[in-house]
Amino acid sequence: MPDENSDNATSYQLVILLRQDCQIQVGALGRFDFEAGYYIYSGSAKRNMTARLARHCRKDKPLRWHIDYLTSHSAAEVVDVHRFNIEECQLNQACPGIIPIPGFGASDCRSGCIAHLKYLGSKRP
Repeated sequence: MPDENSDNATSYQLVILLRQDCQIQVGALGRFDFEAGYYIYSGSAKRNMTARLARHCRKDKPLRWHIDYLTSHSAAEVVDVHRFNIEECQLNQACPGIIPIPGFGASDCRSGCIAHLKYLGSKRP
């Protein structure tokens, strides 16, 4: 999938490196074991995309979305960000990987995605 990186992009993917195995409380979703390695998260922003992405990359932030619980962890680092002009669920469904936590990032999904976070293992995408 081409990285659009345009000003009118409506969806994005975060590539996250988790440097060690962790147990993380993900809001009301629960407490989960995360394996070390690379994760990819698909999201969207109808407006203020730059601000949203900057927020995701910060450690210190109010924990609002599922992804905040992962990206704010000391062992996690957002290592790449891609913007796209396709719908986030289409982007997510085209992405390889396994679903580590059903429901993660997909609370408002209307396209049947089990989750919008995928585990890619030790190989950087």
